[in-house]
Amino acid sequence: MTNAEILKKIYRGLIVSCQALPDEPLYGYHFMGKMAFAAKEGGAVGIRANTVSDILDIRKEVDLPVIGIIKSVYKDSDVFITPTMAEVDALAETGVEIIAIDATDRPRPNGGDLDSFFKAVREKYPNQLFMADCSCFEDCKHAAEIGFDLVGTTLCGYTEKTRGTEIPSYALIERITRELSVPVIAEGGVWERGQLQKVFSYPVHAAVVGTAITRPRDITRRFVEAIS
Repeated sequence: MTNAEILKKIYRGLIVSCQALPDEPLYGYHFMGKMAFAAKEGGAVGIRANTVSDILDIRKEVDLPVIGIIKSVYKDSDVFITPTMAEVDALAETGVEIIAIDATDRPRPNGGDLDSFFKAVREKYPNQLFMADCSCFEDCKHAAEIGFDLVGTTLCGYTEKTRGTEIPSYALIERITRELSVPVIAEGGVWERGQLQKVFSYPVHAAVVGTAITRPRDITRRFVEAIS
């Protein structure tokens, strides 16, 4: 698929995030591949996935566009979503249609900054679609200015300066879709159908839902809390 075809395929659709961390019951054992297959059966237009192994398993099960990330923790930085060129290289090797990168203004590993990092990334992979995982309007605006192909609200509420923000942040979604011309991916905090319907009342390109669909432990806890 061309980049235009990829963007068209996910336009105004639901992307399902199929991820499991090492401390979660569904980590490993090809679970995410089957989860992605179930998501496709349900009507998902794309998948967001973490780690090379999960992405390769997912590719065996579905032919949907994949937003790939690698979560890596570095001691000198709070940035953990595809933080260095090593993660970008590994994702590019899988052939994922879109690579998502933390695009906040926080210092990157080894004292790096977003601008110089993304300049090197873009020079190395000029034809790859890149999504900016952002926390606020300023992140989104800057990401669009330096050449990201899509911007997402992924990190709203999860950085120091946005902690406590109610998500989904409809105000953020409204502003970036109104003021920026780059495609917007709404991500974060959607638990209910009504919330997703409200997200799509704005001209978002697509939306990502993860935990509410693919993390049964968290889903169960939410119901148990309702009766506790």
